[in-house]
Amino acid sequence: MIAAQRLPEPPPEDVATAIAAALSAAGAGLGPGTSSAELLGRARGLARLVGIAQTELARVVAHAETLDAAAADGLTGMKPWLRGHVAASGPEAAAVLAAGRLIDRMTVLGAASATGAVTAGQLAVVGKILTADVWATADAAGVDLTAVDRVVTDTAVQAPRTLAQVCQRIADIIDPDGPEPVDPTEGRSLRITRRPDGSRILRGSLDAAGGEKVEVALEAIAAAGRCEGDLRTPDQRSADALVQLADLQLAAGNLPVLRKSRPQLTTLIQLEDLADPTTQHAATRLGSGATASNTVARHAACDADIARILLGPDGLPLDVGRSVRLVPAHIRRAAEVRDGGCVFTGCHAPSWWCDAHHLVHWIDGGATSLDNTALLCERHHTQVHHGYTLLWDPGQRCWRTSRPDGREIITGALTDPRGDLLPDLHTPDPPLFPLRP
Repeated sequence: MIAAQRLPEPPPEDVATAIAAALSAAGAGLGPGTSSAELLGRARGLARLVGIAQTELARVVAHAETLDAAAADGLTGMKPWLRGHVAASGPEAAAVLAAGRLIDRMTVLGAASATGAVTAGQLAVVGKILTADVWATADAAGVDLTAVDRVVTDTAVQAPRTLAQVCQRIADIIDPDGPEPVDPTEGRSLRITRRPDGSRILRGSLDAAGGEKVEVALEAIAAAGRCEGDLRTPDQRSADALVQLADLQLAAGNLPVLRKSRPQLTTLIQLEDLADPTTQHAATRLGSGATASNTVARHAACDADIARILLGPDGLPLDVGRSVRLVPAHIRRAAEVRDGGCVFTGCHAPSWWCDAHHLVHWIDGGATSLDNTALLCERHHTQVHHGYTLLWDPGQRCWRTSRPDGREIITGALTDPRGDLLPDLHTPDPPLFPLRP
Protein backbone atom coordinates (compact mmCIF):
# COMPACT_ATOMS: atom_id res chain seq x y z
CA MET A 1 0.00 0.00 0.00
CA ILE A 2 1.18 3.52 -0.74
CA ALA A 3 0.04 6.82 0.73
CA ALA A 4 -2.68 8.45 -1.35
CA GLN A 5 -2.26 11.95 -2.69
CA ARG A 6 -3.94 14.56 -0.54
CA LEU A 7 -6.37 16.53 -2.75
CA PRO A 8 -8.74 18.66 -0.66
CA GLU A 9 -11.44 20.75 -2.31
CA PRO A 10 -11.11 24.48 -1.51
CA PRO A 11 -14.23 26.27 -0.24
CA PRO A 12 -16.23 28.33 -2.76
CA GLU A 13 -15.09 31.93 -3.14
CA ASP A 14 -18.15 33.36 -1.36
CA VAL A 15 -17.65 31.06 1.62
CA ALA A 16 -13.92 31.85 1.77
CA THR A 17 -14.73 35.57 1.75
CA ALA A 18 -17.25 35.16 4.57
CA ILE A 19 -14.74 33.17 6.63
CA ALA A 20 -12.09 35.84 6.09
CA ALA A 21 -14.52 38.58 7.19
CA ALA A 22 -15.52 36.63 10.30
CA LEU A 23 -11.87 36.02 11.23
CA SER A 24 -11.14 39.71 10.76
CA ALA A 25 -14.03 40.63 13.04
CA ALA A 26 -12.85 38.08 15.61
CA GLY A 27 -9.55 39.92 15.90
CA ALA A 28 -11.09 43.26 16.88
CA GLY A 29 -10.12 44.52 20.31
CA LEU A 30 -12.49 44.63 23.27
CA GLY A 31 -10.64 47.09 25.43
CA PRO A 32 -11.95 49.01 28.45
CA GLY A 33 -12.87 51.91 26.15
CA THR A 34 -15.55 49.84 24.41
CA SER A 35 -18.98 51.09 25.47
CA SER A 36 -21.85 48.87 26.60
CA ALA A 37 -23.83 49.88 23.52
CA GLU A 38 -20.96 48.81 21.27
CA LEU A 39 -20.62 45.47 23.05
CA LEU A 40 -24.34 44.74 22.87
CA GLY A 41 -24.54 45.80 19.23
CA ARG A 42 -21.59 43.59 18.41
CA ALA A 43 -23.14 40.63 20.25
CA ARG A 44 -26.44 41.15 18.41
CA GLY A 45 -24.71 41.29 15.04
CA LEU A 46 -22.59 38.24 15.74
CA ALA A 47 -25.67 36.30 16.88
CA ARG A 48 -27.30 37.11 13.55
CA LEU A 49 -24.15 36.04 11.71
CA VAL A 50 -24.17 32.73 13.57
CA GLY A 51 -27.83 32.21 12.68
CA ILE A 52 -27.19 32.87 9.00
CA ALA A 53 -24.25 30.46 8.96
CA GLN A 54 -26.22 27.78 10.82
CA THR A 55 -29.09 28.02 8.35
CA GLU A 56 -26.79 27.73 5.36
CA LEU A 57 -25.01 24.77 6.95
CA ALA A 58 -28.36 23.07 7.58
CA ARG A 59 -29.47 23.69 4.00
CA VAL A 60 -26.26 22.30 2.53
CA VAL A 61 -26.20 19.28 4.86
CA ALA A 62 -29.82 18.37 4.09
CA HIS A 63 -29.16 18.60 0.36
CA ALA A 64 -26.00 16.51 0.73
CA GLU A 65 -28.09 13.91 2.56
CA THR A 66 -30.47 13.60 -0.42
CA LEU A 67 -27.47 12.98 -2.70
CA ASP A 68 -25.85 10.47 -0.32
CA ALA A 69 -22.72 12.62 -0.47
CA ALA A 70 -21.28 11.16 2.74
CA ALA A 71 -20.75 7.83 0.97
CA ALA A 72 -17.75 9.42 -0.76
CA ASP A 73 -16.05 9.50 2.65
CA GLY A 74 -17.21 6.02 3.56
CA LEU A 75 -20.01 7.02 5.91
CA THR A 76 -23.70 6.15 5.96
CA GLY A 77 -25.10 9.67 6.14
CA MET A 78 -24.49 13.26 7.07
CA LYS A 79 -25.00 12.72 10.81
CA PRO A 80 -21.94 10.49 11.19
CA TRP A 81 -20.09 12.70 8.68
CA LEU A 82 -20.68 15.78 10.85
CA ARG A 83 -19.53 13.87 13.91
CA GLY A 84 -16.39 12.50 12.30
CA HIS A 85 -15.38 15.38 10.02
CA VAL A 86 -16.33 18.58 11.85
CA ALA A 87 -16.30 17.21 15.43
CA ALA A 88 -20.04 17.79 15.99
CA SER A 89 -21.68 15.88 18.83
CA GLY A 90 -24.50 13.45 18.07
CA PRO A 91 -27.27 15.88 19.13
CA GLU A 92 -25.62 18.73 17.22
CA ALA A 93 -25.43 16.67 14.03
CA ALA A 94 -29.05 15.56 14.35
CA ALA A 95 -30.18 19.15 14.95
CA VAL A 96 -28.39 20.43 11.84
CA LEU A 97 -29.97 17.77 9.64
CA ALA A 98 -33.41 18.28 11.16
CA ALA A 99 -33.15 22.05 10.61
CA GLY A 100 -32.18 21.51 6.98
CA ARG A 101 -35.20 19.30 6.36
CA LEU A 102 -37.47 21.81 8.08
CA ILE A 103 -36.39 24.85 6.08
CA ASP A 104 -36.80 22.83 2.91
CA ARG A 105 -40.37 22.02 3.95
CA MET A 106 -41.26 25.49 5.33
CA THR A 107 -39.82 27.92 2.80
CA VAL A 108 -41.09 31.11 4.46
CA LEU A 109 -39.53 30.09 7.76
CA GLY A 110 -36.37 29.09 5.91
CA ALA A 111 -36.13 32.48 4.20
CA ALA A 112 -36.44 34.27 7.56
CA SER A 113 -33.83 31.97 9.06
CA ALA A 114 -31.47 32.70 6.17
CA THR A 115 -31.47 36.38 7.17
CA GLY A 116 -30.80 35.59 10.82
CA ALA A 117 -34.30 36.58 11.94
CA VAL A 118 -35.09 33.06 13.15
CA THR A 119 -32.61 31.16 15.30
CA ALA A 120 -31.53 27.54 15.21
CA GLY A 121 -33.22 27.02 18.58
CA GLN A 122 -36.53 28.23 17.17
CA LEU A 123 -36.17 25.89 14.21
CA ALA A 124 -35.71 23.03 16.66
CA VAL A 125 -38.91 23.99 18.52
CA VAL A 126 -40.93 24.12 15.30
CA GLY A 127 -39.46 20.87 13.99
CA LYS A 128 -40.32 18.89 17.11
CA ILE A 129 -44.00 19.89 16.94
CA LEU A 130 -44.77 20.41 13.25
CA THR A 131 -43.17 17.18 12.12
CA ALA A 132 -43.10 15.83 8.59
CA ASP A 133 -46.11 13.63 9.45
CA VAL A 134 -48.13 16.64 10.63
CA TRP A 135 -47.15 18.53 7.49
CA ALA A 136 -48.19 15.59 5.29
CA THR A 137 -51.54 15.35 7.08
CA ALA A 138 -52.16 19.05 6.50
CA ASP A 139 -51.28 18.70 2.83
CA ALA A 140 -53.65 15.75 2.41
CA ALA A 141 -56.44 17.70 4.15
CA GLY A 142 -56.02 20.66 1.79
CA VAL A 143 -54.70 23.05 4.44
CA ASP A 144 -53.07 26.22 3.09
CA LEU A 145 -49.48 25.31 3.97
CA THR A 146 -48.10 28.69 2.95
CA ALA A 147 -50.48 30.42 5.37
CA VAL A 148 -49.40 28.09 8.17
CA ASP A 149 -45.77 28.69 7.29
CA ARG A 150 -46.33 32.46 7.42
CA VAL A 151 -48.12 32.32 10.79
CA VAL A 152 -45.31 30.28 12.33
CA THR A 153 -42.66 32.62 10.92
CA ASP A 154 -44.46 35.75 12.15
CA THR A 155 -44.76 34.20 15.59
CA ALA A 156 -41.06 33.28 15.68
CA VAL A 157 -40.04 36.83 14.76
CA GLN A 158 -42.62 38.91 16.63
CA ALA A 159 -43.72 36.74 19.59
CA PRO A 160 -41.00 34.11 20.13
CA ARG A 161 -42.14 33.22 23.64
CA THR A 162 -45.41 31.84 22.29
CA LEU A 163 -43.84 29.86 19.43
CA ALA A 164 -44.23 26.42 21.03
CA GLN A 165 -47.86 27.06 22.01
CA VAL A 166 -48.78 28.36 18.55
CA CYS A 167 -47.14 25.38 16.83
CA GLN A 168 -48.89 22.93 19.16
CA ARG A 169 -52.23 24.64 18.52
CA ILE A 170 -51.69 24.33 14.77
CA ALA A 171 -50.76 20.66 15.12
CA ASP A 172 -53.90 20.00 17.21
CA ILE A 173 -56.12 21.67 14.60
CA ILE A 174 -54.52 19.75 11.73
CA ASP A 175 -54.72 16.39 13.50
CA PRO A 176 -57.14 16.57 16.46
CA ASP A 177 -56.96 12.82 17.04
CA GLY A 178 -53.20 12.87 17.34
CA PRO A 179 -50.91 10.19 15.94
CA GLU A 180 -52.02 6.61 15.54
CA PRO A 181 -51.46 4.39 18.60
CA VAL A 182 -48.09 2.68 18.43
CA ASP A 183 -46.19 0.12 20.42
CA PRO A 184 -45.22 2.02 23.61
CA THR A 185 -41.82 0.34 23.68
CA GLU A 186 -40.89 2.16 20.46
CA GLY A 187 -40.55 5.32 22.53
CA ARG A 188 -37.82 3.88 24.73
CA SER A 189 -34.49 5.65 24.51
CA LEU A 190 -31.29 5.87 26.52
CA ARG A 191 -28.35 8.11 25.77
CA ILE A 192 -25.10 7.83 27.71
CA THR A 193 -22.85 10.88 27.31
CA ARG A 194 -19.24 10.58 28.38
CA ARG A 195 -17.52 13.47 30.18
CA PRO A 196 -13.79 14.17 29.82
CA ASP A 197 -13.08 12.62 33.24
CA GLY A 198 -14.79 9.34 32.29
CA SER A 199 -18.00 9.96 34.25
CA ARG A 200 -21.32 9.60 32.44
CA ILE A 201 -24.57 11.51 32.03
CA LEU A 202 -27.68 9.39 31.42
CA ARG A 203 -30.74 10.70 29.61
CA GLY A 204 -33.63 8.56 28.53
CA SER A 205 -37.27 7.69 28.41
CA LEU A 206 -39.17 4.48 29.22
CA ASP A 207 -42.72 3.39 28.65
CA ALA A 208 -44.96 2.69 31.64
CA ALA A 209 -44.28 -1.05 31.90
CA GLY A 210 -40.57 -0.76 31.17
CA GLY A 211 -40.14 2.05 33.65
CA GLU A 212 -41.97 0.06 36.31
CA LYS A 213 -39.64 -2.93 35.83
CA VAL A 214 -36.53 -0.80 36.13
CA GLU A 215 -37.83 1.03 39.19
CA VAL A 216 -38.76 -2.22 40.95
CA ALA A 217 -35.32 -3.73 40.27
CA LEU A 218 -33.44 -0.64 41.40
CA GLU A 219 -35.60 -0.17 44.47
CA ALA A 220 -35.00 -3.79 45.52
CA ILE A 221 -31.23 -3.30 45.37
CA ALA A 222 -31.38 0.15 46.96
CA ALA A 223 -33.57 -1.08 49.84
CA ALA A 224 -31.30 -4.07 50.48
CA GLY A 225 -28.29 -1.76 50.69
CA ARG A 226 -29.78 0.69 53.18
CA CYS A 227 -28.57 0.65 56.74
CA GLU A 228 -28.80 2.81 59.84
CA GLY A 229 -27.14 6.16 59.29
CA ASP A 230 -27.40 6.01 55.49
CA LEU A 231 -27.28 9.68 54.45
CA ARG A 232 -27.48 9.18 50.70
CA THR A 233 -30.20 11.00 48.81
CA PRO A 234 -32.83 8.99 46.88
CA ASP A 235 -31.06 9.93 43.64
CA GLN A 236 -27.74 8.66 44.97
CA ARG A 237 -29.31 5.40 46.13
CA SER A 238 -30.87 4.84 42.70
CA ALA A 239 -27.58 5.53 40.95
CA ASP A 240 -25.72 3.16 43.27
CA ALA A 241 -28.38 0.51 42.66
CA LEU A 242 -27.98 0.83 38.89
CA VAL A 243 -24.21 0.31 39.15
CA GLN A 244 -24.77 -2.63 41.51
CA LEU A 245 -27.21 -4.17 39.03
CA ALA A 246 -24.50 -3.98 36.35
CA ASP A 247 -21.94 -5.47 38.78
CA LEU A 248 -24.22 -8.43 39.50
CA GLN A 249 -24.81 -9.16 35.83
CA LEU A 250 -21.15 -8.84 34.89
CA ALA A 251 -20.08 -11.08 37.77
CA ALA A 252 -22.68 -13.73 36.88
CA GLY A 253 -21.18 -14.09 33.41
CA ASN A 254 -24.57 -14.51 31.74
CA LEU A 255 -24.37 -11.48 29.46
CA PRO A 256 -23.90 -11.97 25.68
CA VAL A 257 -20.30 -12.26 24.51
CA LEU A 258 -18.79 -9.17 22.86
CA ARG A 259 -16.23 -9.82 20.10
CA LYS A 260 -15.33 -13.25 21.52
CA SER A 261 -14.76 -11.80 25.00
CA ARG A 262 -16.93 -11.77 28.08
CA PRO A 263 -18.04 -8.18 28.78
CA GLN A 264 -16.03 -6.70 31.60
CA LEU A 265 -14.56 -3.50 32.98
CA THR A 266 -11.07 -2.99 31.56
CA THR A 267 -8.49 -0.39 32.53
CA LEU A 268 -5.03 0.33 31.12
CA ILE A 269 -2.51 1.84 33.52
CA GLN A 270 1.22 1.94 34.15
CA LEU A 271 2.40 -0.29 36.96
CA GLU A 272 3.90 2.59 38.95
CA ASP A 273 0.64 4.56 38.70
CA LEU A 274 -1.31 1.52 39.88
CA ALA A 275 0.97 1.21 42.89
CA ASP A 276 0.91 4.95 43.65
CA PRO A 277 -1.46 5.58 46.61
CA THR A 278 -1.88 9.25 45.67
CA THR A 279 -4.41 10.29 43.06
CA GLN A 280 -2.98 10.68 39.56
CA HIS A 281 -5.50 12.25 37.20
CA ALA A 282 -5.91 10.83 33.67
CA ALA A 283 -3.55 7.97 34.49
CA THR A 284 -6.00 5.24 33.45
CA ARG A 285 -7.61 4.54 30.10
CA LEU A 286 -10.87 2.63 30.24
CA GLY A 287 -12.08 0.16 27.63
CA SER A 288 -14.37 2.82 26.14
CA GLY A 289 -11.40 5.11 25.51
CA ALA A 290 -12.28 7.47 28.36
CA THR A 291 -9.56 8.51 30.80
CA ALA A 292 -9.85 8.39 34.57
CA SER A 293 -7.65 8.64 37.64
CA ASN A 294 -5.53 5.80 38.97
CA THR A 295 -8.04 5.48 41.83
CA VAL A 296 -10.47 3.88 39.39
CA ALA A 297 -7.89 1.26 38.39
CA ARG A 298 -6.90 0.59 42.01
CA HIS A 299 -10.55 0.06 42.89
CA ALA A 300 -11.05 -2.33 39.96
CA ALA A 301 -7.83 -4.22 40.73
CA CYS A 302 -9.15 -5.29 44.15
CA ASP A 303 -11.15 -8.05 42.43
CA ALA A 304 -9.83 -8.45 38.89
CA ASP A 305 -7.47 -10.30 36.61
CA ILE A 306 -4.33 -8.29 35.77
CA ALA A 307 -2.59 -8.81 32.42
CA ARG A 308 0.79 -7.32 31.54
CA ILE A 309 1.25 -5.53 28.19
CA LEU A 310 4.85 -4.75 27.28
CA LEU A 311 5.35 -1.48 25.38
CA GLY A 312 8.21 -0.67 23.02
CA PRO A 313 10.35 2.50 23.15
CA ASP A 314 7.85 4.33 20.93
CA GLY A 315 5.02 3.64 23.38
CA LEU A 316 3.32 1.05 21.15
CA PRO A 317 2.55 -2.53 22.24
CA LEU A 318 5.05 -5.15 21.17
CA ASP A 319 3.84 -8.07 19.05
CA VAL A 320 4.13 -11.38 20.85
CA GLY A 321 1.61 -13.22 18.67
CA ARG A 322 1.77 -16.65 17.16
CA SER A 323 0.99 -17.70 13.60
CA VAL A 324 -2.72 -18.51 13.62
CA ARG A 325 -5.48 -17.22 11.33
CA LEU A 326 -7.85 -15.78 13.94
CA VAL A 327 -6.45 -12.89 15.96
CA PRO A 328 -5.89 -14.23 19.49
CA ALA A 329 -7.01 -12.33 22.56
CA HIS A 330 -3.59 -10.96 23.49
CA ILE A 331 -3.00 -9.42 20.04
CA ARG A 332 -6.50 -7.94 20.05
CA ARG A 333 -5.80 -6.42 23.48
CA ALA A 334 -2.61 -4.89 22.09
CA ALA A 335 -4.56 -3.48 19.11
CA GLU A 336 -7.13 -1.99 21.48
CA VAL A 337 -4.31 -0.31 23.41
CA ARG A 338 -2.84 1.14 20.22
CA ASP A 339 -6.02 2.03 18.28
CA GLY A 340 -8.63 2.70 20.96
CA GLY A 341 -11.46 1.98 18.51
CA CYS A 342 -12.25 1.98 14.78
CA VAL A 343 -9.30 3.43 12.86
CA PHE A 344 -11.30 4.46 9.76
CA THR A 345 -10.94 8.24 9.38
CA GLY A 346 -13.90 10.10 10.87
CA CYS A 347 -15.25 7.10 12.82
CA HIS A 348 -15.41 7.06 16.61
CA ALA A 349 -16.80 3.56 17.19
CA PRO A 350 -15.46 2.08 20.46
CA SER A 351 -13.27 -1.00 20.49
CA TRP A 352 -16.07 -3.36 21.49
CA TRP A 353 -17.87 -2.59 18.21
CA CYS A 354 -14.80 -3.51 16.19
CA ASP A 355 -13.48 -6.51 14.29
CA ALA A 356 -9.76 -7.28 14.12
CA HIS A 357 -8.91 -6.78 10.44
CA HIS A 358 -5.90 -8.27 8.66
CA LEU A 359 -4.31 -5.47 6.59
CA VAL A 360 -2.79 -8.11 4.32
CA HIS A 361 -5.34 -10.92 4.19
CA TRP A 362 -4.33 -14.13 5.89
CA ILE A 363 -5.21 -16.10 2.75
CA ASP A 364 -2.75 -13.87 0.84
CA GLY A 365 0.10 -14.61 3.22
CA GLY A 366 -0.58 -11.90 5.78
CA ALA A 367 0.65 -12.65 9.30
CA THR A 368 -1.56 -12.70 12.37
CA SER A 369 0.39 -9.99 14.16
CA LEU A 370 -0.12 -6.58 15.67
CA ASP A 371 1.59 -4.89 12.71
CA ASN A 372 -0.90 -6.54 10.36
CA THR A 373 -3.97 -5.88 12.52
CA ALA A 374 -6.30 -2.88 12.68
CA LEU A 375 -9.59 -2.41 14.51
CA LEU A 376 -12.58 -1.61 12.27
CA CYS A 377 -16.28 -1.36 13.04
CA GLU A 378 -18.53 -3.68 11.04
CA ARG A 379 -19.49 -1.09 8.41
CA HIS A 380 -15.94 0.10 7.76
CA HIS A 381 -14.58 -3.44 7.85
CA THR A 382 -16.92 -4.16 4.95
CA GLN A 383 -15.84 -1.01 3.10
CA VAL A 384 -12.15 -1.83 3.47
CA HIS A 385 -12.94 -5.14 1.78
CA HIS A 386 -14.61 -3.21 -1.05
CA GLY A 387 -11.99 -0.72 -2.18
CA TYR A 388 -11.12 1.56 0.74
CA THR A 389 -7.58 1.19 2.05
CA LEU A 390 -5.77 1.73 5.36
CA LEU A 391 -2.17 2.69 5.92
CA TRP A 392 -0.26 3.12 9.16
CA ASP A 393 1.95 6.22 8.97
CA PRO A 394 4.89 5.52 11.31
CA GLY A 395 6.23 9.05 11.00
CA GLN A 396 2.99 10.70 12.13
CA ARG A 397 1.91 7.68 14.22
CA CYS A 398 -1.60 7.72 12.81
CA TRP A 399 -3.82 5.71 10.47
CA ARG A 400 -4.65 7.09 7.04
CA THR A 401 -7.74 6.08 5.04
CA SER A 402 -8.06 6.36 1.27
CA ARG A 403 -11.09 6.14 -0.99
CA PRO A 404 -11.26 3.58 -3.82
CA ASP A 405 -10.05 6.29 -6.23
CA GLY A 406 -6.90 6.79 -4.14
CA ARG A 407 -7.79 10.16 -2.57
CA GLU A 408 -7.16 10.32 1.17
CA ILE A 409 -10.04 11.13 3.53
CA ILE A 410 -9.11 14.19 5.58
CA THR A 411 -11.11 15.63 8.48
CA GLY A 412 -11.31 19.21 9.70
CA ALA A 413 -10.55 22.42 7.83
CA LEU A 414 -8.50 21.80 4.68
CA THR A 415 -7.78 25.31 3.47
CA ASP A 416 -7.39 28.79 4.88
CA PRO A 417 -9.94 31.53 4.08
CA ARG A 418 -8.12 32.29 0.81
CA GLY A 419 -8.38 28.68 -0.30
CA ASP A 420 -4.67 27.95 0.19
CA LEU A 421 -3.80 24.44 1.31
CA LEU A 422 -3.11 24.07 5.02
CA PRO A 423 -0.24 21.92 6.28
CA ASP A 424 -0.91 18.23 6.85
CA LEU A 425 -3.38 18.11 9.72
CA HIS A 426 -2.37 14.64 10.82
CA THR A 427 -0.62 15.01 14.15
CA PRO A 428 1.16 12.32 16.13
CA ASP A 429 -1.01 10.54 18.64
CA PRO A 430 -0.18 11.48 22.23
CA PRO A 431 1.77 8.83 24.14
CA LEU A 432 -0.29 6.20 25.86
CA PHE A 433 1.01 7.53 29.15
CA PRO A 434 2.66 10.90 29.82
CA LEU A 435 6.24 10.86 31.03
CA ARG A 436 6.39 10.87 34.79
CA PRO A 437 8.37 13.67 36.43
